[in-house]
Amino acid sequence: MKILITDPIAPVGVEILKENFLVEERDGITTEELLSCVGDYDALIVRRHTKVTEEVLEAGKRLKVIGRAGVYMDNIDVEAATRKGVMIINAPEGNTVAAAEHAIAMLLSLSRHIPNANKSLRDGRWDRSKYMGVELTGKTLGIIGLGRVGGEVARRARSFALHIMGYDPYITPERADKLGVEMVSFEDIFKRADFITLHLPRTKQTYHMVGENELALMRPTARLINCSRGGLVDEPALYRALKEGRIAGAAVDVFEEEPAVDNPLLGLDNVIVTPHMRTMTIEAQENVSQQVASEVTNALLERPVVTAVNVAVVPPETLEEVKPFLPLMRILGKFYMQVFGSSVEEVEISYAGEIASYPVTPLTTSCLIGLLSVMLDESVNYVNAPVIARQRGIRVREVTSTSAEDFTNLVTLKVKGREGEKFLAGTIFRKNDPRIVRINDYHIEVVPSEYMLLTRHVDRPGIIGKIGSLLGAANINIAGMQLGRTARGGEAAMAVQVDTPITDETLDSIKEMEHIHTARFIKI
Repeated sequence: MKILITDPIAPVGVEILKENFLVEERDGITTEELLSCVGDYDALIVRRHTKVTEEVLEAGKRLKVIGRAGVYMDNIDVEAATRKGVMIINAPEGNTVAAAEHAIAMLLSLSRHIPNANKSLRDGRWDRSKYMGVELTGKTLGIIGLGRVGGEVARRARSFALHIMGYDPYITPERADKLGVEMVSFEDIFKRADFITLHLPRTKQTYHMVGENELALMRPTARLINCSRGGLVDEPALYRALKEGRIAGAAVDVFEEEPAVDNPLLGLDNVIVTPHMRTMTIEAQENVSQQVASEVTNALLERPVVTAVNVAVVPPETLEEVKPFLPLMRILGKFYMQVFGSSVEEVEISYAGEIASYPVTPLTTSCLIGLLSVMLDESVNYVNAPVIARQRGIRVREVTSTSAEDFTNLVTLKVKGREGEKFLAGTIFRKNDPRIVRINDYHIEVVPSEYMLLTRHVDRPGIIGKIGSLLGAANINIAGMQLGRTARGGEAAMAVQVDTPITDETLDSIKEMEHIHTARFIKI
């Protein structure tokens, strides 16, 4: 078998691959060259420069595996690869320490003006008093995002006697306690912290999450660090805050547009910048190279793989019996997180009826994939979902019973968190037709679809019509609707299936209607 490497990886990974395969390295390959030759290879290994588009995947007739020497999949069409049956593998842990250490380096550099002092002395000036710094001891560090990298930053920050605050809506109290972090609101981070560091993915929800409003909450002595993803910070707003002295400084390693050689932030003395080098250490590059090479080897030799991002690993002996329930379980997980959100401390899944007589672990894992894929911007699959849940301190319980009362089979998802306990129930009709049949106290038969609206509102005439009118005015077609209520004239729930996504503007209009308690747009 043959492997093509189109972006440079550390030699240790190349040597691992050469033990079993023919390996060709073509750094700097053009798109046209890749399209013309990729059909000759069984595996392709890339970093962040090579674009693995649907066109490339179509040309890769022999491709079985794509290895990404890193974490993020921005340059790979994962959906197209999945449709083609190509396994995608990444290296999610190899550069965690490097990223955390770079954030700490930025923290220290900000507090003591190290880059500017270094340049000043090299320019022939001895400006000791000009670069008066601040000590970290006794200061407050706010960490937004306490995943792998954020957690490592917290562990290292404790050694500087910093008080550490954190914001992460999905973290459990047990993990926060273990990290020594005081969990606070998003706003409190900006109001109270002396230093703020970001460690979360760029998504629709996190894009420009730090803007004018958040920067206005910061004290004039506070400093901001972004070694996570470009686009988390509204850069023009940050520029104005720094230029006007409304905050003391910033350290930026990632930018919305890169290379950032013409970015206005580079012209400010109270800004430290580095060229997206958070993971650029010898050790990180070797770790990532070794991990992706080992996993690609395992995949091609049909050994167990633990970092696959798009493959459902279900035991063959149970697949036929449990297969219809796999989509239902993922739907329940994704639906729950988008309706209720918040922290997850314990997940209890009850299986009742015929399904309880089969091994249900793959189903539980499928539900975790649904939950975690909404919580995290990282690949979650049948191999790593239980590991991620354990790492985040989420307790998982399975309960089985052969009696399902009103259904042949019934699955109930019960989730406990800081806000209490909430649950969903679902079943399968006609062997392959998933349904959500209960949402907390509402008995409602929801037909899952790609796009849905879920509302809680007062049970009174006119509400449904007004919602329909708002959707119609936004040119959003209604495909179906289901209703449930606790009592006549009390509170009701409505699920609406729509053909296209609901914009934030339309959703806000629905939320502002009289008698509407909550409205959620859900994407399955």
